[in-house]
Amino acid sequence: MSTATAPRHRAVFISDVHLGSAHCHAAELADFLATLRTRRLYLVGDIVDLWWLAERRAAWGPHQRQVIEGLHALARSGTELVYVPGNHDRPIRNFCGLVLPNMRLRRRTIHVTGDGRRLLVTHGDDYDALTQFGNLQERFGDWLYERILAGNRLTNRVRRRLGLRYWSLADFLKSRSGAAERYIARFVQAGLDDAGRRGLDGIVCGHIHRAGLFQRGGLVYANDGDWVESLTALAEEPDGSLVLLRHDGSELARLPGRARPRLQAARPSQAA
Repeated sequence: MSTATAPRHRAVFISDVHLGSAHCHAAELADFLATLRTRRLYLVGDIVDLWWLAERRAAWGPHQRQVIEGLHALARSGTELVYVPGNHDRPIRNFCGLVLPNMRLRRRTIHVTGDGRRLLVTHGDDYDALTQFGNLQERFGDWLYERILAGNRLTNRVRRRLGLRYWSLADFLKSRSGAAERYIARFVQAGLDDAGRRGLDGIVCGHIHRAGLFQRGGLVYANDGDWVESLTALAEEPDGSLVLLRHDGSELARLPGRARPRLQAARPSQAA
């Protein structure tokens, strides 16, 4: 492959698209996919919101179709797609293990970076039992979150008319909630503990709609965010560096690769 046509990224991870729900920012994701060039694209769960489609009227129009067409275009161009279903597209887990043309379905998998680090790739809902409150408090939280997302849509509709860039009201409010921050801290620790028990170098996940990229105790925590609030994706560069990207391609955070990367070709995903 010539330098001119080589993919910009070694791998890209997106999750929590919630395609079909009223809260999905499908137009921004379609634009992101249209310019994306990567060897491998991981779909880390909740890509299609089957919960919403089963219980509410589907929000499906030209932008949603453009997202599907964008994924097909990437597959046709040679990008390998790896689908790791989440809790909102849970029925797809019944087909995990299948290898389709340019797509693998996995319950969870291991991604090997260009500098040799082995990262667990999982949606993250497996940690719910360790992190959630449960009962009435949890149900009230779900109800309140739906209202916050509705406010988020209205706020950004006004901002677009004023020519202002996207801003997440939902993330702003969560960052000022002590309960939300404690929940996120428990989730992060549960993911890192899981990766550590497996003898891996870190974790890539989604689920909580909070993008993050850092190292703790020698382990990598990478949350690719979502396309409901954050509008972010995680990318790996050829040297093994990890980068959080906004929907417009700008850089949100970076975690450098190892000082002396072991150069190697991208390897097929491994089951975890």
